[in-house]
Order: sequence, then structure tokens, then C-alpha cells
Amino acid sequence: MKIKNQHLTYCTNIHPGESWTDTFDNLKKYLPGIREKVGVEGPFAIGLRLSNEASLELEKENHLNAFSNWLQENDFYVFTFNGFPYGGFHRQVVKDEVHQPDWTTSERRDYTNRLFTLMSQLLPLGMDGGISTSPLSYRHWHQGEEALKAVWEKSTSHLIEVVAHLHQLHQQTGKLLHLDIEPEPDGMIENADETIYFFKEWLLKNGAEQLQSELGGSVEEAKTLIKSHIRICYDVCHFAVVYSDHSAVLRRFKEEGIGIGKFQLSAALKVSLLKGAKEKGQVKNALLPFAESTYLHQVVAKSIEGEFSSYKDLPEALHQLDTTKDQEWRIHFHVPIFLSEYGNLQSTQEDILQVLSLNLKEDYTPHLEVETYTWEVLPEDIHLSLSESIARELQWVLTSISSYE
Repeated sequence: MKIKNQHLTYCTNIHPGESWTDTFDNLKKYLPGIREKVGVEGPFAIGLRLSNEASLELEKENHLNAFSNWLQENDFYVFTFNGFPYGGFHRQVVKDEVHQPDWTTSERRDYTNRLFTLMSQLLPLGMDGGISTSPLSYRHWHQGEEALKAVWEKSTSHLIEVVAHLHQLHQQTGKLLHLDIEPEPDGMIENADETIYFFKEWLLKNGAEQLQSELGGSVEEAKTLIKSHIRICYDVCHFAVVYSDHSAVLRRFKEEGIGIGKFQLSAALKVSLLKGAKEKGQVKNALLPFAESTYLHQVVAKSIEGEFSSYKDLPEALHQLDTTKDQEWRIHFHVPIFLSEYGNLQSTQEDILQVLSLNLKEDYTPHLEVETYTWEVLPEDIHLSLSESIARELQWVLTSISSYE
């Protein structure tokens, strides 16, 4: 849906299913009811998550035509894909495997190019379209300087091959498409410094030379194409977990010519730890339900002195809770965005409000996508159905944006 020249949707990775049949069935089941509950008339946007399996099925002409016709008949449109999870994302242990295959592999490149070919046929005319993707790889898989360098090199080469594909699609269709790298805690790219390093030292050096060799023209023209077709998926939860100053980060990206492909509107858990033993026990009990076995929930701690440390996953951090001297923990757990507190726990909802305000002032991107998949943490008295829960998130964003003059 559109509000103040911005397109708002939610990410359909909340709906289980890896095949195209399951994906399409979920869209038909949930989208009409969600639009009705949000109370918005007119075109309604979809943030489409396609697994590798679903993308292979959707590229078949009969499936693609059926989906295109359904979109048109029901006044839905697609402007963004979630291309981060390649394989299974539900009802199985995902953890660090969400990064597999990573950007060192041809499988990740081919999957992403396939998504873009599909998007070029689905994206409405007059709009740009973006696909979010992993932050290259999971950093703890790679030990030592040479191993890390190999990741930078291989990933850069594959990303540049995607840029060449996007340039070709732009020439063929007139549609501007961009790959949106999503920094994440413990990814090869997890914060502003690492984002800028990768762009300056790899994409705009080695990458520009490779692209010039493939397409011809000047190195400067190659750099312009890279910046046009590779942007950032700014997941607010992820940047909040690493204690980002959003105003400063976004300003730095703008100064470096690094574009924002979309804002993923998501909230992390935030916990104050300046408490006595009894209060810490209450916090620990409150956190235990979040230490689940499906996804990684990285923790970044801040000490009283302002120093930072991190834990690979919440269960690891909980072992240290009784004795920790940390002042605050921020936890990678996409909690519902319409609440700021969960009993003894808080969320980084404030960060979302700040980013929405900054985007309205500076116009970083028109693409907004809510990404929440943890409604089970809510107290029983405010539990709603899945459709009502998604609608509540979207309504909160609409109300928040409307409150800014």
C-alpha cells in the first residue's frame, strides 16, 4: 500500500512453505483478509519470500502467468523480494544455515539472478524493485585472514555478475532493479563500518574492474552501475542490536553514495541488566522462552564503560547472566513492533520511529517492509490470529507515519 509516497508491505516469510504451491496458497489465503483488516483500499503490496525451490517452479510459464493474472485481478503488486533464506525457513533448525549457500557459491548467484528475472516480469512499470540478500556469509565459518579474504574476493565476483545481469534487464525492460545486502550480527557485514569497507575496498575496486571487463566503458561508469544496482537492506532490528546511531549511519551511507534499497521495520529485544540478583532472576525467566532452537538470536552486550561484546546465541549469553557486569543486552529476535515493552523486557521500537522520521525527512527509500515472525511471545490476553497480528503491525506503521507532519 502507498502512504506519503512510500510503499509499505510485510514480509511473507512468516508463512510456512517452501514450494510455489504452498507459497501461492498462503498468499491467496491471507492477503485479502489482511488488506480488509488494515482498512486500506486500492493497490496492496506484497513483500514476497521465494525459496530456491519456489523460484524454480514459478519460472515455469503457466505458474508465472497465473500469478501475474491473480495480482492484476486482485489489485496486488510486488516491489520487493526476500532473497535471504535460500532453503527451509520454518519447522526445522535453521540457525547459521540460513546463510547457506553463501555468496562464495554459484548457487547463491544463480538463485538471485533467477529471482531478479522473475521480478522483472512482475514489477509494475514506473517502480524500482529490490531483493534483499545475506551479508555475504556467516563470519564464524571463516577463520584467519586468508579465509576471510577469499570470502571477500569470491563474493565480490559473484555480486558483480549479478550487477551485469541487472544492467541487462534494465536495458531490456526499462526497470531498475537492485540487490539489497542485509547487514546482520555475525554476518561478514554486520555494521556501517563493514558495509562501507566492503563497498570501497572490494565492490568499487576489484568489482569495478571486473564489471568494466565484462561490459566495457570506463571504470567510473562501472562504479556508477554498481552503486545503482547494489544497495543496503537496512533492517532496523539488526542495526539496533549493534547499537547504531541511525542518523549518523544513514548520513555516512549517503556521503559514500551507498543507497538504501529498503527499510525492514523490525524490533529487537532490549534488556537492562543493572539489577540485583532477584531482578536478574526475573529477567532470566523472562528470556528463557526466547532461547528457542530454530533461529540464531545473537546478543550484543554493552558495559558500563561503553564497551561492547557479543554472544553467538542467546543460550550462550544466558549462562553468563547471573555474573555479568554488562549494563544492557540487545538480542536479535524480531519481536512485534507495535509494543515497546514485554514485562521485564523492552524492545527497540524507538529505533523504528527514528528511522521512519529520518526517511520522511531525507527520502532514503520509498520501500518499507515489516518483518515480524514472533507473535507467540505476546501475552495471552493480546494474542490475535495471524492475519489480525500482521494487520496490527501494518496499522501501527501507518499511524506512526501519519503522525509526522
